[in-house]
Amino acid sequence: MSRAELLLDVLDSTFDKESWYAPLKPSMEGLTARQASWRPPGEATKSIWENVNHLIYYKERLVATLEGQEWTRIDGNDTFFITKQTEDDDDWYLTTNRAESVHNKLKGLLSEMSSEELKENGLESDLIDIFLHDAYHTGQIMQLRKMQGSWPSHR
Repeated sequence: MSRAELLLDVLDSTFDKESWYAPLKPSMEGLTARQASWRPPGEATKSIWENVNHLIYYKERLVATLEGQEWTRIDGNDTFFITKQTEDDDDWYLTTNRAESVHNKLKGLLSEMSSEELKENGLESDLIDIFLHDAYHTGQIMQLRKMQGSWPSHR
């Protein structure tokens, strides 16, 4: 397996190919807008929807960089609010669809690159950061689902 193939494999394992940990896509499936917007008490907690926004932002930023596009950088807390949370399930669907779309776009761009191209400009390092970041926040999403009782039980 080449380095490029390995990076693509890990990208998929953080989104929709279950490995040692649950990927993002199943952690979003089956939720209503209301469930995605729920948050436990506490000032520092984020909702599932906010976490998904945050993950979308960093992948969209990387895709824009790879495509040579201008990108308006926002930092910190603002990345959690790139889409508005509503009670409308269609709005939540659009957000999850955006997460899948940017994943597929990144995967497509990476699949066209050689291992040498991936080493250039610290791209491998950026990708590893994205992978770890996605896994971290997916864990938070799953914990929120368990707290609200919306994580499926597999007895």
